Amino acid sequence: MTKVAILPEPSTQGDTMYRAIAGARQAVAKSVGAALDALTAQLSAEGSGTLVVVQNHRPDQFFTAQQQRRMEELMQLWRSARDKGQSLSAAEQTELNDLVQAEVRASGERAAAALAGLEK
Repeated sequence: MTKVAILPEPSTQGDTMYRAIAGARQAVAKSVGAALDALTAQLSAEGSGTLVVVQNHRPDQFFTAQQQRRMEELMQLWRSARDKGQSLSAAEQTELNDLVQAEVRASGERAAAALAGLEK
């Protein structure tokens, strides 16, 4: 089964484009569906069996609204510091790293829950 990641990215015109990635193949389009279709057209018949999981990035039992807000706050601080050639404080960097790890774990737990739901 082919694994596909679809990521939003800003375009040069200021709107959002979507990049679908599967291994070394990529496609960019104005919608998630169009990016997936363009990428799927590049895959061989053997590689075209694809499972798509869409993450809505809303709070859930795995990663709370409070965690999301704090991570966004820290990411804004990090971007601002980076743009000024500075760094976050050690405490802020540790907290951001911890939240990133928590979201990674939450993604795995979310995927396991989704798989368990498919197996029912």
